[in-house]
Formats: sequence, structure tokens, C-alpha cells
Amino acid sequence: ETEVEQLQRLLAGMEKDHRDLLARMESGQAELERLRKAEGERAAQQERSSQLEKEVAGLREKIHHLDDMLKSQQRKVRQMIEQLQNSKSVIQAKDAAIQELKERVSYLEAEVGPGNLEMHDRIEHLIEKQVSRGGSSARARSKSEYVSRCSGNSGIRVRNSGIW
Repeated sequence: ETEVEQLQRLLAGMEKDHRDLLARMESGQAELERLRKAEGERAAQQERSSQLEKEVAGLREKIHHLDDMLKSQQRKVRQMIEQLQNSKSVIQAKDAAIQELKERVSYLEAEVGPGNLEMHDRIEHLIEKQVSRGGSSARARSKSEYVSRCSGNSGIRVRNSGIW
């Protein structure tokens, strides 16, 4: 029986070794699976990192382009503001000239007055001369469009829309 006992002990030892090896194999497989998963996650993280780097580079380029466009638009706005200010100055100067001319017309109309028939005749005569001489404009101008002071050879001519 010693031989049978030895074989049974040997068999029991082999079964124990089998269980130990099976447990070690399962443990090794689990470790291997964990490492593969971690490696896959690292690869996914590297891929995501690369993708994010490309996205950030594209966004930087877009931001740079938008900054250039913004600066260009700001320059245009500054130029428009400057043009508006210049136009405003020109308009103010023309308004002042118009006001001065209105004052001159009022003065001259008051000076001519309804009782001064000689002055009215001279004005009408000058208007007719101006209309017949004016080749650039065929339309007849009214007396209110022209006022002339006929003292000597100095004369002021005023028209509602400008100075001659």
C-alpha cells in the first residue's frame, strides 16, 4: 500500500499543482487583460490628445484670422468716423456761409424795398441780362433768386443754392 499511498500523494500533489498553476494562469490572464486595456486606453488617450492638438491649432489660426479682420474693421470704422467729422465741419462751414448770404439777401431786399422803383428796374434789367447771357442754364430765374447791388462796378450776386 505504500505504493498506492505514494501514488495518491503524488496524484494529490499533482492536483494541487494543477490548481495552483490554473490559479496563476487565471491571474496572469487577468493581469494581461488589464495591461492590454490600459495600453488601449493610453493609445486612445494619445489619439484624443493628437486630435485636440490639431483642433487647438485650427482654432488658433481662426482666432488669428479673426483678429486681422477685427483690426481691419476697426481701421475702417476710424476712417468713417474721421470722414463724418470732416463732412460735419464742411457742412458747418457751408451752413455759416448760407446764413451769411441769407443775412446779405435780407439786407439787400430791405435796401431795395418796395418804394425804390429805380433799383427794381435795375435788378430786373440785370436779371434779364443774366438769363439771356447764361448759356449753361436755359431756365428763367426769378427775381428772388438774384439780388444785385449796382453801385459802381462792384456787384454781389446771390443765388438760393450757392455763390457765383
